Order: sequence, then structure tokens, then C-alpha cells
Amino acid sequence: MTSDTMTLTGIVATTPRHLVTSSGLAITSFRLASGQRRFDRKRNAWVDADPNWYTVSSFRQLAHNVVASVRKGQHVVVTGRLRVRDWENADRNGTSVELEADAIGHDLTWCTTAYVRSAPAAAPAPRPAMEQEDPELDASEQGGSEQGGSDQGAAEQAEPGSFAPRGAPSLATLDS
Repeated sequence: MTSDTMTLTGIVATTPRHLVTSSGLAITSFRLASGQRRFDRKRNAWVDADPNWYTVSSFRQLAHNVVASVRKGQHVVVTGRLRVRDWENADRNGTSVELEADAIGHDLTWCTTAYVRSAPAAAPAPRPAMEQEDPELDASEQGGSEQGGSDQGAAEQAEPGSFAPRGAPSLATLDS
């Protein structure tokens, strides 16, 4: 199956609408106005052409991050899969152009932004069996401190916003 992947820039034209389905799927959507400019030789100036309108939909963790980060009127960059659908109701018919987003971010041509790593959506994975404490081993063999406390490793000690995944071996583990 092929899909048309494209990247759009534009202005968020509606307040992002967030919902969670009964099965727990998070969805956030908004309308995006992607303006075009062209050079008018008669006027010898750049002019705004009519914008193209898209409905942008995001799912799961991206949906949570979008509702927390994106506001109406902001310039964004969106990458995703294009979906063109014909529709009709009793009074009218038309075509909707939608983008199922893979990534959404602020367009840094127009603003600055501060990066904050989001919290994981799911519970952390259980530690692999080799990392679990063995009651027959003493603290030094388990990587614990001499004071009887457990050394959880770099991944467990990582602060929010760091890039160490949960369950990743510590540098001490990699060196041994």
C-alpha cells in the first residue's frame, strides 16, 4: 500500500480539538491554512494567493503533545499522510483534504520555542530478569552502594527531559 507523504507549513486556523475515544485513543485535530505567495509582474510586488485548507489529525502521544503545545494563530510545520475524501449530505457535497500527522512542530521561521520532553504515555516496561535483584547476591555484586541502597543505574535516575530510555543499561554496566 502506498501513501502520499507531504510536509505543509501554515497557520493553525482553529483551536485544536482534543478527544479520547471510549477505547482510549487520543485524537487532536485542527484546521490549517497554508498560504501561498506569488509575484505579480503587473504590480511588481508579492501578493497573497488564496490559501489551501487542510484538516490535520494527530493520534496517540502526538495528539496529547499537540493539545499541550499548539494554539490557534501559530505557524506550524506538519508532516504526514495525505487523505482526500469526497463527501455528501442532504444539502451539499464536496471534497475534504486531510493530513494524518506523523510530526507537528512550530515553524521556527516565525517564532522560537522551548523544548520540553513529554512524559511517557504508558507505564515503564519491567526490568529485564538479569537486572532484577537476586536476594542471594550482596549489594556490591548487584551494583548497589556500600550503604545497602540500590544503585538504579543511569536510566532509572534520569530526570524528566533526559534522553535515557527506561531499562537502558547504565554506563557502568556497559564498561563491565
